[in-house]
Amino acid sequence: MGRLTLQDLDARQGVQIQTFDKPWIKVGMSTCGLAAGADAVFNALVETIQSHSLDWRVTRTGCAGMCSMEPLVEFRVPGESPVMYGEMTPELARELVTQYADKHSLPDDHRVPGLAELAQAAGDPPRTGPRQYRIVMRNCGVIDPENIDEYIDRGGYQALKKVLSSMTPEQVIEELKTSGLRGRGGAGFPVWSKWKMTRASIGDEHFIICNGDEGDPGAYMDRSVLEGDPHAVVEGMIIGGYVIGAQTGFFYIRAEYPLAIERIEKAIKQARAAGLLGSNILGANFSFNIEVRLGAGAFVCGEETALIASVEGKRGTPSPRPPYPSVRGLWKQPTMINNVETLANITQVLLHGGRWFAGIGSGKSTGTKVFAVTGKVKYSGLVEIPMGMTLREVVEEICGGTASGGPIKAVQTGGPSGGLIPADKLDTPITYEHLQQLGSIMGSGGMIVMDETDSVVELSRFYLGFCVDESCGKCAPCRIGGTQILRLLNNIADGKGKEEDLVTIRRMAHAMQKASLCGLGQTAPNPILSALRYYEHEFRERLVPAHK
Repeated sequence: MGRLTLQDLDARQGVQIQTFDKPWIKVGMSTCGLAAGADAVFNALVETIQSHSLDWRVTRTGCAGMCSMEPLVEFRVPGESPVMYGEMTPELARELVTQYADKHSLPDDHRVPGLAELAQAAGDPPRTGPRQYRIVMRNCGVIDPENIDEYIDRGGYQALKKVLSSMTPEQVIEELKTSGLRGRGGAGFPVWSKWKMTRASIGDEHFIICNGDEGDPGAYMDRSVLEGDPHAVVEGMIIGGYVIGAQTGFFYIRAEYPLAIERIEKAIKQARAAGLLGSNILGANFSFNIEVRLGAGAFVCGEETALIASVEGKRGTPSPRPPYPSVRGLWKQPTMINNVETLANITQVLLHGGRWFAGIGSGKSTGTKVFAVTGKVKYSGLVEIPMGMTLREVVEEICGGTASGGPIKAVQTGGPSGGLIPADKLDTPITYEHLQQLGSIMGSGGMIVMDETDSVVELSRFYLGFCVDESCGKCAPCRIGGTQILRLLNNIADGKGKEEDLVTIRRMAHAMQKASLCGLGQTAPNPILSALRYYEHEFRERLVPAHK
């Protein structure tokens, strides 16, 4: 592919449908699929097709979200509805091809609901029933993430074309304001405001950073988007660069995500070859390039100022704010930091309009949110739902309830920074405000389901231990407070705690929230405080009896 022009993108506008004139098999080959054996399935399909001398196409695709059913294979035949199979094996893959080649029918074993049945794509009519609504994950499990043509044929880079040909930066910001889009990294800060502040800040140059340092235990939303639809994030970053006046952007991705890194690097290379990165993009007076920086797995580097220090080659420790990165960030220049999911939303907001996006969701929580639902749940995986859907709909109706079939005890949202939500609160709408009222947060999108066999004491100990290990140690409230609370919590868990320990834990937790330097220390006490709020009796059951 040579350098694309506005006319080239005009000619491909509105394609949106992957056309095919021969059988086409898609194999889910993101991290979850590969871990379940997708490589062997892919090879078995190719070998069997070749042995039958069939003119069929086999390609990779990203994570469809049904991670508990991997490996996933979608079989498409011209003139017929696509059929998706879960828990695929090389043996079943060979049978699949052979039976269709001989009988022109597909086996019923291991059929699962297809993507069209699970979710509607962006721009479709409002959903009905407890189904997903895919904006961020619209291409995940659909396109080959390593093929820029498939991304473009699904409307890719049309938003960039629209912005560079007909919108000023101020108009883009206004559209984002109308949309109500808030940062999906956890804090929920209005995106338009951050973009406006960064654009208005004075500096020798401006920078944009995509935060792909996803560190919450059990969370892998960003990884799956980077692996399944990398160009969507690249396009969102290019648009962000145009709006704030940046010529350089950085992907900051944890090194433990090798496939995400590989696919982002390929996407950058393809975009550069197509003239979508570099000088005078699409003939406009706008030049922009992207580089990749790897994180070393430090949880604290998810915090903006620590992330900036890491990109600069320094130790990843937080700095006091203000000044905020939008004023004084990377190399002391104005810097805008957005996470993967935030940037993946940008193109759809601009293509369909801010009012369209604002019409999805609830109140000030507009649009959709991607969650990684794990724990004691029947169907673990990724779900993308409109804001305002209840926790019960997600856990029981979409994900099938608990794996054991028993009652749900609680749901933890927000990871180490979030809190426990008991079963009697499951009809709570999933919005920033409602979760905060329950003592939890949206976070980046981790959602862990607990059943009656789980101990909230042990969960609290796990999360606090994680934060103590990940603390940079720069400030005393986090360094000392976390360690001392963990010591008391260990005593309680081991049956050696006393009544006054609960009082001390609460007092120290509130001190950490108020005095810690960054979000890690400020939110580290959240899981234990919410556990004490709803399940204090479980802690008391482990205390040393008063008469002893």
